[in-house]
Amino acid sequence: MGKIIAVILLVLTAASIWMFVGQHTLWFPKDISEHGKNIDAQFMRTLVVVGIAFTAAQLALGYAVWRFGRKGNERAVYTHGSNKLEATWTIITAAVFVVLAVLGQRVWANLHLNVAAADAVKVNVMAQQFQFNFHYPGVDGIFGKTSPEFYSDDSQNYVGIDPNDEPGKDDLQLTTLVIPANRQVELTLRSRDVIHSFWVPACRIKQDTVPGMSIKIHFTPNTPGKYEIPCAELCGNGHYKMKSFLLVVPSEEYDQMEKMTRQQFRAKMDELFKQYE
Repeated sequence: MGKIIAVILLVLTAASIWMFVGQHTLWFPKDISEHGKNIDAQFMRTLVVVGIAFTAAQLALGYAVWRFGRKGNERAVYTHGSNKLEATWTIITAAVFVVLAVLGQRVWANLHLNVAAADAVKVNVMAQQFQFNFHYPGVDGIFGKTSPEFYSDDSQNYVGIDPNDEPGKDDLQLTTLVIPANRQVELTLRSRDVIHSFWVPACRIKQDTVPGMSIKIHFTPNTPGKYEIPCAELCGNGHYKMKSFLLVVPSEEYDQMEKMTRQQFRAKMDELFKQYE
């Protein structure tokens, strides 16, 4: 029986390795961001280290089951082990994972702890059950004042723009995020109700939106196209349908859109949406 279990362990280990090494249909989508290569490199470093540890552990377990499987009335022998060996493996394991953690923190810090460039394109993001809303400052380049008292889904005032605030009268509220390629973008994330998670797999970005907090993230996309933005946090019964889309357009085209009225901007956005199908 021990040999059968050892063979099963070996087959399962080989199948697990194949899923990550020989199978790429379930892999990440193509990276379209400036920082994405660093995220992918860190992921691969972690995957290799964990993969080696996993494989070694399963092979050792399989060997033990094969070699020391029960035979007749043979009983296990108690041993105190080796303190030196245990200390050595503990130190090696700790060193490997501490180095991985430090490298991971560097990648994370470069993305989240640096201030966005002064000329970054700024968009406010308001999450609610069950959609993302994107707030643009309009032609004047100034965001209108917002307040929870002005939230109104019936009038499509999803972000709560003050109707009496002059700079807010040309602001746009969209359910699609439109940004330029090869320019830094700064998003300010908020939530109207519960915790959501803003996730753009193609940009290697995922950030929770938390009620009562304004959370800033910034990144630079480099490939025009249409990409999915799902919510990655269970946020209620309609979570499964909470998703939006990211439209990355050529920088010169976005410059023209910034000067358009709300109606013109929406029309151009719809045109690009179909173009990138």
